[in-house]
Amino acid sequence: MELKIKLDKFHTLMNKDIVSLEGIEIYAFHGFYEEERKIGNQYVVDVQVTTNFEKAAQADELSGTVNYETIYAIVKEEMAIPTKLLERLAQRMIDRLFNAFDIVEEIQVSVAKKNPPIGGVANQSKITMVRSKNS
Repeated sequence: MELKIKLDKFHTLMNKDIVSLEGIEIYAFHGFYEEERKIGNQYVVDVQVTTNFEKAAQADELSGTVNYETIYAIVKEEMAIPTKLLERLAQRMIDRLFNAFDIVEEIQVSVAKKNPPIGGVANQSKITMVRSKNS
């Protein structure tokens, strides 16, 4: 019996299910320079949420997984708040996503700014943050 419990825990730890919402395009007003926050720019956000959606896979119930409509709503709301640094923006998204979903173990958020003002040509600048629930 004890071995079965240990094996069940092992299998639970080994399961890694991911819900992703990729390529969310939003025009927003972020940037270190005041002019960037006035003019705005096109941004692309990717969110990857690690969870265990075995319940949803077995029962075909949305309550057993992460609803990507909620992910989108959180991203959209946070993108509407002008912010100097993309790092701060991503951290706010991560904090809200952890609060919205108890079953989430890890979150990865990438935020890309199209045509960043660097005095040269670059398609985009991008930051990626990965945070675990226990860190």
